[in-house]
Amino acid sequence: MDHGTETDVHFGRAPGGGSARADAGRIPLAVVVVDRDGLVSHWSTGARRLFGTAREDAVGRAAVDLLPVSGALPEDPDDGPTLDAYDVYDGLGPGLGASLGGRTAYPAAGRARVAHPRQGDRLDVLWWAYPLVGPDSARLLVLAADAARLHAERGYDDELIERISPGFARHTELPDAEGLARRLPEILPNMGPGRSARIISQVLELGYPVLEFSQFDRVPVTPDWGVPRRADRGAAATAARTPAVLPAAAAAGTESELEYAAVRERLEFLNEVSRGIGSSLDLGATIREVTSAAVPRFADFAGTHLRAAVLAGEDFPDGPPDAQTVMHRVWVEHNDAPGRWDDTVPVGETFAFPEHTPFYRCMVTGEPVLIERVNPELSERISGEFEKRDLRPLITGRSLLIVPLKARNVVLGFMVLMRRPDRAAFDDMDRTTGAELAARAGLVLDNARMYTYQENVAETLQDSMLPQVAPRMAGCDTATRYLPGTRLGRVGGDWFDTIKLPGARTALVVGDVMGHGLNSAAMMGQLRTAVQTMAAMEVPPAQLLRHLDDLARRLGETYLATCLYAVYDPIHGELRISNAGHIPPVLVRAEDGRSELLDLPTGAPIGIGGVPFETAVVRVAPGDRLVLCTDGLVEVRGADIGDGLAALCESAAHPAASMDDACDTIIRALNTHGERKDDVALLLARLNGIPAGHIAEWPLDHDPREVGRARRLVREQLLRWDLADAVETAQLLVSEVVTNAVRHAGGRRIGLRLVLADALLVEVTDEGAELPALLASRPEEEYGRGLRVVSRLAREWGASVQGNGKTVWFEQSLTS
Repeated sequence: MDHGTETDVHFGRAPGGGSARADAGRIPLAVVVVDRDGLVSHWSTGARRLFGTAREDAVGRAAVDLLPVSGALPEDPDDGPTLDAYDVYDGLGPGLGASLGGRTAYPAAGRARVAHPRQGDRLDVLWWAYPLVGPDSARLLVLAADAARLHAERGYDDELIERISPGFARHTELPDAEGLARRLPEILPNMGPGRSARIISQVLELGYPVLEFSQFDRVPVTPDWGVPRRADRGAAATAARTPAVLPAAAAAGTESELEYAAVRERLEFLNEVSRGIGSSLDLGATIREVTSAAVPRFADFAGTHLRAAVLAGEDFPDGPPDAQTVMHRVWVEHNDAPGRWDDTVPVGETFAFPEHTPFYRCMVTGEPVLIERVNPELSERISGEFEKRDLRPLITGRSLLIVPLKARNVVLGFMVLMRRPDRAAFDDMDRTTGAELAARAGLVLDNARMYTYQENVAETLQDSMLPQVAPRMAGCDTATRYLPGTRLGRVGGDWFDTIKLPGARTALVVGDVMGHGLNSAAMMGQLRTAVQTMAAMEVPPAQLLRHLDDLARRLGETYLATCLYAVYDPIHGELRISNAGHIPPVLVRAEDGRSELLDLPTGAPIGIGGVPFETAVVRVAPGDRLVLCTDGLVEVRGADIGDGLAALCESAAHPAASMDDACDTIIRALNTHGERKDDVALLLARLNGIPAGHIAEWPLDHDPREVGRARRLVREQLLRWDLADAVETAQLLVSEVVTNAVRHAGGRRIGLRLVLADALLVEVTDEGAELPALLASRPEEEYGRGLRVVSRLAREWGASVQGNGKTVWFEQSLTS
């Protein structure tokens, strides 16, 4: 039993007794363990109910402040039930205070009048104290019960109750001594089989707890999990627990009362289980909670098996399970010796259960399977179905209950529950209790499965929408980080992007859709696609944000986002930036390492409508660094965002060996407040610029003879750049693009520009507005093959409209 559980005790028949007081009964028993420092280490639910202090307030406090020891009632009732005055009845040993203080080495028992701190009543408390020895920290075991419950629930008169005193007896002198010894561990908190066995052996050696009505009339205090339900066992139990002198009506009343108590105890158990499971939507944590809930109070072994689809957080499993259904043993809990089950039933094992086993029957029928005792024949048959597994030593003689884990009438898995041979076997009432336990567990597991499934879908969606940013583009190097938040499936609407533009320019984008979850991620994907499309059309920054604002308002009133759009021109060394309600970027100057927040027109968020956007031009030098991020990086609940922006500036200016190192430095510096609830997008760009010597451009006339001149100019320039290997391909591609401009473009002027970066960028501009397109041409046709050649030989190519003309460009890889 774990330390949060209330234990009821059964008062067995006293030797030589025959009075009504010896009839079977149950009252709650408080169980407390005190460590060597005098602090409470275990505090049961019964202790909470008896003494009025919650477990979380009791554990770790001095026992003398919580148990009936002489002293003044505290001024604050929350401090616990210390006594103002009490009477000690005659009993064995000194008072409880001596035991709590460690001044006795033998057991003590007694009665005390205890003032309850909240109810104001004086409780008549019966107590037993056992000094403990051993390698662990436990020093004292204290059992306590409310004597008034004997009057209220057993009907004893006041005179009889006054004569009751707690005491000790050799358990071998009591009836059913072996049964008492077997059931005694059930009163202890969950502390492991080794430690529990040591404490029980000491209790039996020091003396079994009894209630003494007289010198020759003693009633043993014993735990009792339940009442046998079948007629033959019920009759035997009633006969054993009912004195011969009781009339038949009294015996029937006792049986009825015991049945009611058993049902009530099971309801309390299920309620406690319901409160203890489902504290997290994490599937792994939920599995452990569900499995551990059954041990040791309901079973000595519990093993949970789930279908592969459930464990993977996938969609709901299709169809009922069958012999090919793969099951995962996801957790095992037991109170046997450590390691006893590890080799035979290891956690994490995956297999399909054979058809001729009770496990398969439960799985396919969706109904509990109860086997009162696993006999040697059944044990042999079950073990034979599992290759290289001898289960017989573990399951023979045990009581077996297999309950399905279901949700919405679909079997998600099952739980295997077993009790040791020396414990009462599962019965029909246990079957019902186990089925209810599994039903509640199935719902909790399904909630965790659905959460995991939705989280996986959301993360997959967001991962598919985040770009694969090239670390190097013409004139700039970039590095990025995306950190999911902790809200609603860890998915949000933050994004970043880098977009290649004509003229060796690069668009740098960062945005943040307001809100979290799938809707935000979906809106982020729509806005990001729109930005890419408009950027490829060379829409100026302010106009791009205006179109994005219009789009958001057409999509719905709830579509709100912030966005920062910057275009870097490495040839002219400038940034053109427009802002829609986003936090400003940080610019780190290469000249002196100084960092600054750029002072930009803020603008309204996307989706507000009716607010103009402006474009700011910022001059930059080679080596400057630009930092763009979302507010999740700099905002901390309860703190000024200005502090976060200051920290961003400081960390951005820190020297770093690489762009990735610089990103990591910023993340470490600003992620010091534990888990972020918001996601974070970070884009860092080093603005390298392009030296003037790496740029060559010429005007060309609108004349077919200029094609040959363009080829010669390209050859001469590439040789000056020591790129002889690139000459042949470059001449072929340039001739195709210039030929298209001469043949199809209107106007008088054509421009040719070469830019040397990590690749060779070639741009041809003309005054035609119609963009070229790839055409399917037959081998005998003369036209339509130029762009197909470009598409085949160039690393990338594209075309865009700008002003009164267009630009056709391609990149050619350079061999090292």
